Amino acid sequence: MKVLALDYGSARTGVAVSDPTGTIPRPLGVVADVAGQDGFDRLLEVIRIEQPEMIVVGLPLTLRGEHGEQARATERFVATLREAVDVPVESLDERFTTALAAQTPSRAAEDARAAAHLLTTYLERESGNRR
Repeated sequence: MKVLALDYGSARTGVAVSDPTGTIPRPLGVVADVAGQDGFDRLLEVIRIEQPEMIVVGLPLTLRGEHGEQARATERFVATLREAVDVPVESLDERFTTALAAQTPSRAAEDARAAAHLLTTYLERESGNRR
């Protein structure tokens, strides 16, 4: 199953996508200002082009696992995205993905690398659930 992952941020949202088998994640890029209509429309165009069967959005919980302001903003974004697309949208704890992305050498933007780490976590979890 092809999965698209988003590391949401109102200024920059990292995007990563898996191969059609849902095995190999890769950073795709960054969409600016998805909190605005133009940015949200650009994101919807990326989703239309990639045609994922599932979208995973990183939920930035605090280190104590609580919902801070950024997590609440992300939940509002997820609700808006669910209304705009015809595929399931799931949120997943993204603590430490940005730190991992900063340590991962790549030409891809850090936000896209963070989305790829989130996608890796999701794909590994789903792989374990299928066993």
